[in-house]
Amino acid sequence: MDKKIISDLDNFPEEEKQRMSTIVEQIQLRDSLRMYNSLVENCFKECVNTFYRKSLTKQEETCVYRCAQKFMRLSTQVGLRFSDLNQEASTTDKPIFE
Repeated sequence: MDKKIISDLDNFPEEEKQRMSTIVEQIQLRDSLRMYNSLVENCFKECVNTFYRKSLTKQEETCVYRCAQKFMRLSTQVGLRFSDLNQEASTTDKPIFE
């Protein structure tokens, strides 16, 4: 983020800072729910093949577990890479995406 923008935020009144914080929290919650829904939908489509039983078969259960692990590992790696890029951009004053 541009250092000028960050310093400008310090000049906002306290109630505006609180309002912006609330908006950021709502966006983060929305994004978390989207990620969770995407995980559930993708793993369900990939792993659940039959509807003859109320519960998952052992094979389906294993597939869902592995799918969720892969999804979470990928999300973690993407988050770490984005954090690295953000840190690099903040120290060099260049945009993350050019």
